[in-house]
Amino acid sequence: MTLQEDVERLRSIPLFAKIDPSKLKLLAFAAERVTYEPGEVLFRQGDIGDAAYIIVDGSAAVEVPSPSGPLTVARLGRNDFVGEIAILCDVPRTATVRAAERLTTLKISKDLFFRMVCQFPQISVEVMRELARRLERTTHQLQEAMDRSGSA
Repeated sequence: MTLQEDVERLRSIPLFAKIDPSKLKLLAFAAERVTYEPGEVLFRQGDIGDAAYIIVDGSAAVEVPSPSGPLTVARLGRNDFVGEIAILCDVPRTATVRAAERLTTLKISKDLFFRMVCQFPQISVEVMRELARRLERTTHQLQEAMDRSGSA
């Protein structure tokens, strides 16, 4: 994949859609392209957050521990952004992310991510929006689960 294709990929992600293409070119150039084989782990729950990832191709499973073994709580695919919570909040990773199939990512280091956020406040706004959407979705799922367990 070319640098220009990576720039177009970044532009298709809401977080980066309003950023000048020349700045996205710098981000794409500075990001590291990493490929994972099925079953390989991008990061484990409890790890220190050192990078965020944009999925370029393939899919990944988000897993949390359960009494019966790892439980997949979400699937990630092309253009999804993952790993930003640990680098934004300086907390350990909240889940394990594992390649479900051959997976290609753009790995954005913590330092690079913060430079981008500082230089382009619009990224901060989009990060807040995405985190708010995730919180709303999780709250809705929790409420549904509580409703089901209350009626059982």
